[in-house]
Amino acid sequence: MPYFDHNATTPLSPCAREAWLRAADEAWQNPSSPYRDAARVRARLDQAREQLAQLLGCPAERLVFNSGATEGTNALFAHWARTLPSGSRVAVNPTEHPCVIEAARHYFPPERLVWLEIDGRGVVKTGPLEALLADGSTSSLQAGPISAVSVMAANNETGVLQPWREIAALCRRHRAAYHGDAAQWLGKLPASGFGEAGWITASAHKFGGPKGTGFLVLPAQAEGFRSQRGGEQERGHRAGTEDYPAIAAMVAALAEAETAKVLHETERLRWRDAFLAQLRTVLPGVRVVGDGTERLWNTVSLVMPLAENHRWVARLDKRGFQVSTGSACATGREGPSHVLAAMGFAPAEAKRVLRLSAGWETTEDDWRQLALALVETEAELRASASSDVVQA
Repeated sequence: MPYFDHNATTPLSPCAREAWLRAADEAWQNPSSPYRDAARVRARLDQAREQLAQLLGCPAERLVFNSGATEGTNALFAHWARTLPSGSRVAVNPTEHPCVIEAARHYFPPERLVWLEIDGRGVVKTGPLEALLADGSTSSLQAGPISAVSVMAANNETGVLQPWREIAALCRRHRAAYHGDAAQWLGKLPASGFGEAGWITASAHKFGGPKGTGFLVLPAQAEGFRSQRGGEQERGHRAGTEDYPAIAAMVAALAEAETAKVLHETERLRWRDAFLAQLRTVLPGVRVVGDGTERLWNTVSLVMPLAENHRWVARLDKRGFQVSTGSACATGREGPSHVLAAMGFAPAEAKRVLRLSAGWETTEDDWRQLALALVETEAELRASASSDVVQA
């Protein structure tokens, strides 16, 4: 069955599965135990940390293994709430993943949150951000300075790429902390640069690793950071026994992506763009979200004609195509996507949006067949709508 929901989760890659099985068989002991076999597990854990650090470009001691981006983001915002100057504010991109939006709202009162300006395609405007960082004020004379900024690398719903390198540099220049959610970027585009950007969160299951595993990159100045209390694992930054087999699988998956996959981005972009050209020809009523700006090669967000997106999902599922309506973490919530609302989409439009997200194993023919399935589904929905009118 063609799977077009990789932004929700990816299948475990063969190399990650092999690494997990080998580690689970050979290195299952607790790495904090005092005997020799445990010390060997600790050595392997240190090697995995060093390998990941090389991929990201940061010192190994600044990597904290955890359960994923949601844990990392909540721990970070809790840390900021404890340590940022009283009255200072946090600037947040309004199209962030729910784990960022909800953590920001939980740990900071509304008057300490600033929602950044974005353009019609969902890209953060760096000019207004720099002005905020420079003068520390908005329309309120009592507003405190911006002490931290959270802007993701790539959007999980639209695939839109943010200028995270430029934003990280602005934050360094103005002595503000920077957080980047790299969950959707890693494994699809090169990882270089994240190691020195600031606070970076990621999840293994977004790039072929196991669920429930991820990491947080600490900036050079991260004194006192502790995500949960207990033992002294992860240099005291996160208590709890490390899951070495899962960590080994995660690092194997990212290493494979870096060395054998991301170099094929141009070819995959060509397949995606050919799909869109085909779709615009046979289904002219469709609209591409974020059209005209850089987006992930694997992601297409479409405003569909005729019917709400859940009807498209159900009918495509019957045809053997798995697609989604947006973030899996927002499933079950009332109302349209907060991402689309921030981009200015009317609620009626937002309810007609489909998200298609491919993987490295997705073929060019899979894209072609999906376009044909969308056309057939549109004809079905049109016929159904006409039948409903006649019966009325």
